[in-house]
Amino acid sequence: MKEVRLGIVQSAIQIGQVKENLQMMDAMIHQVAQDAPDIIVLPETWNTGFMTGHDLIALADPNGSQMQELLSGWAKKLHVNIVGGSVDIEEHGKIYNRTYVYNREGELVSTYDKMHGFSPAKEDLYFTGGTQVHHFTLDGILCSSATCYDIRFPELIRKAALEGVELFFLPAQWPLLRLSHWKILNQARAIENQMFFCGVNGCGRIGKLPMAGHSLVVDPWGEIQLELDETAAVQTVTIDLEVVADIRAKINVFRDRKPTLY
Repeated sequence: MKEVRLGIVQSAIQIGQVKENLQMMDAMIHQVAQDAPDIIVLPETWNTGFMTGHDLIALADPNGSQMQELLSGWAKKLHVNIVGGSVDIEEHGKIYNRTYVYNREGELVSTYDKMHGFSPAKEDLYFTGGTQVHHFTLDGILCSSATCYDIRFPELIRKAALEGVELFFLPAQWPLLRLSHWKILNQARAIENQMFFCGVNGCGRIGKLPMAGHSLVVDPWGEIQLELDETAAVQTVTIDLEVVADIRAKINVFRDRKPTLY
């Protein structure tokens, strides 16, 4: 057995209410930590809420300093790895939708800037897109992550699988309107890449738009190991990563690929 306990934080972020959002996240992280997870995973843009517009630069965290201090402090105090969802930060006059990952000692182990801005919401006009993938190791497990809309670009996630990633995280603010897409895409990325896929979504509303919630953990066979509903909640689930090696041995799609032909 190669067990990992994941702690999921699904929260209803208030648009532009940074102080309130940080207080809420502090409470939810301490709540889920009571179940002794190995890794706590947060949703997308939990400091500001998912927003665009000129007010964003005033709300984004300068250089990510406050967000890094908080995440590092939580990880060290609770002795837990944290995949910090994503936060809006300002750096050199540009806005990034950034993920910070911390280990149990409170050390920063990786960062990722969301590559694909959601153009229907004009995210690409206000945020600077990332240019690099990231892989990181937590408790000896090779992991990776992307953010929300990135899930619609399978090449990005396939790259992680080809490099041996076993556990993939996707913080998001995905709307209820496309709940079926959310579930199907999470399952598809898990199946086609033969990895565990952990999608942690927001809930509540962005303006008048309801968020889907339904954070979920999917195994490499596409079976859902955990799924929340549409309300704010924390929950833990234990997964066995030996399933990854087993399926990759039984159905070796990576060996059978023909990249010279497509």
